[in-house]
Amino acid sequence: MLCGQALLPPDGRSVRIINTDMAVLEAQEVRKDINCSVTPDKPLLGFDLRFHAGFDVALPLKDLAGEENQLTILFRVTPDGHPGDPTYFVQHFHVPLIDKDAGGDANLQGEVDLGEGTYHVDWLIRDRGERVCSYYWDMDATLAARDKQIGLAMHPDAIAPPNAEQFTEEPPVVRSPNGLNIKVLVNFAPQDDEASTLRPLDTQALVSILRRIAQEPQFEKFSVVAFNMQQQKVLYRQSSEEKIDFPALGTAIHSIRLGTVDRKQLANKHGDTEFLTELITKEIHTADHPDALVFAGPKVMLESDVPQETLKPLADVEYPVFYMNYALNPAAVPWRDSISRAVKIFKGTEYTISRPRDLWFAMSEMVSRIVKSKHKPSAGVSSQ
Repeated sequence: MLCGQALLPPDGRSVRIINTDMAVLEAQEVRKDINCSVTPDKPLLGFDLRFHAGFDVALPLKDLAGEENQLTILFRVTPDGHPGDPTYFVQHFHVPLIDKDAGGDANLQGEVDLGEGTYHVDWLIRDRGERVCSYYWDMDATLAARDKQIGLAMHPDAIAPPNAEQFTEEPPVVRSPNGLNIKVLVNFAPQDDEASTLRPLDTQALVSILRRIAQEPQFEKFSVVAFNMQQQKVLYRQSSEEKIDFPALGTAIHSIRLGTVDRKQLANKHGDTEFLTELITKEIHTADHPDALVFAGPKVMLESDVPQETLKPLADVEYPVFYMNYALNPAAVPWRDSISRAVKIFKGTEYTISRPRDLWFAMSEMVSRIVKSKHKPSAGVSSQ
């Protein structure tokens, strides 16, 4: 089955919502002309600082048996704070010819992004024969009391379709004059270092880290090095630009082919350590003179760490070094990884990013540290 979710104009104006569909939504009565089971998903805050909600639908294939068909899902989401301002969504699913003896279920899904607030959902699915299944529920997208200071990406009571593309252009930011020059080294790799694919969940967290950095008004210039430890390869590089080029970065990331290893890598037992050593050595002392260096990515567990004797002569850097360690389950691998040990040599600060709140508070502290470092009195100059 193929589908696409579309946002409709407010109140269904300028689109064709048939009267019977509108009557079903207004009736608030559960119907099961088609035997469907609807399971709403609780709104959860993502690393992009948007609440993500949705639903899963199961339909027995035997109820869809027969000639080709089309299923239409129509639902509207209404914020309690604005009961007269619903947002409508529609999905169309093509159903192929299904044998009458078919077993199992067809499983469908839908998603919606929310700002903080309480919402009501009116939902229906209809086939070409005008059979309907309908369902209704409420959902609450609320920050915990301790997280109220987090600045969300959407306004309260806001409703939007999910972002289909993670690497869209970042909107313009009004930046402080004489801003800071930031360099970021990001390891685009999955949480499981043996995984053969880079999941959207993994890239979302890493892209969200980059977006939080890109959105900081006190940052003016950005250098980015995207690499992949499994392939021992730099995927993308930009130097001291006024913004991070997310579309170009996305093109590079989509080229990753995990599970394929070059013969030269197989022949060199410690090639991963040599790659990381060369990368750190090269990026620590460069002509762009950053005001801070930030590592980001999942843990890198190498058999042999970057040699301390190689990094110690470089350790006297004039800017702070940070490590945003993206770890969905920190307890699974509680010990330091190879990047962590390297950052420690530079007296850097490490943050474990497991939840959206971790990213928000880590960024707040990191920016404060960078600003203090940039404006601290130079050696040999006394302050009065």
